[in-house]
Amino acid sequence: MSKVVVVTDSSANVPARLVQQLDIRIVPILLALNGRTFRDGLDVTAQQVYQWLRTSKHLPTTSAPSVGDFLRVYATAAQETSDIVSIHLSPKLSATYKVAQAASQLVDNATIRVINCHTVAMGQGFVAVAAARAAAKGAGLEEVVARAEQVSSKMNLLATLDTLEYLHRGGRIGGAATVLGTLLQIKPVLYVTDGHVDLFSRPRTKSKAVRTMMEQLTRAADDGSLHVAIFHADVAEEAEALRHRIAAALDCEELYVTEMTPIMGAHTGPGVLGVVFYAE
Repeated sequence: MSKVVVVTDSSANVPARLVQQLDIRIVPILLALNGRTFRDGLDVTAQQVYQWLRTSKHLPTTSAPSVGDFLRVYATAAQETSDIVSIHLSPKLSATYKVAQAASQLVDNATIRVINCHTVAMGQGFVAVAAARAAAKGAGLEEVVARAEQVSSKMNLLATLDTLEYLHRGGRIGGAATVLGTLLQIKPVLYVTDGHVDLFSRPRTKSKAVRTMMEQLTRAADDGSLHVAIFHADVAEEAEALRHRIAAALDCEELYVTEMTPIMGAHTGPGVLGVVFYAE
């Protein structure tokens, strides 16, 4: 019997090596600016997006892939397997999940389970990777779904931003909007829970924000081996410095540095530094 095929979208930030190694299928989210539409990670780079954000009066807009975009990926996968697991952002943050659901109902020759991972960026990526690893070992459809949901339930995501302007303008801050009035005096640490972006702490410097993230990583390490991904938006040197710090202090099962895809960068703006992690 053919193995379960795992599908996710480009906002998952899965490193290219893992995408290829585990045969994860990626559906690109769309970004539009000045009448042109770009496919995330294919037609536009993160650096281009940050340049637009810094210089353009018009912000890029993002949209979910179309039903047709999903159908093309599902149809190809259905030629290889009868079982597909499709893992996506919370419907509270993006329409991608609902579009994937709609497309899944139009495929007759495969069973497709669409999973809400409840997180973003490489948090979503880790869920897809765990599911794909289970599939590669021969797990059946329900086992792969269970593994995805298990890892999703353990996921932690913390990030500090240079500015909340872009999240605020995109309507994705939630309770963290309460810090906007004092934004110039703090470097907020945000977290994502059940599809909501909210405030975790209010350090006054980025170094203290990083210390907060390290403290949470250290606490999580008490629960088992750590899976960690650092993600950043146009601050590669800071991300690499954090990688060295984590590697020196903690025993990680896996540790990646990922640059946020253009679609994620369009919502957060440049200057983001964050960690996604879970222990088992």
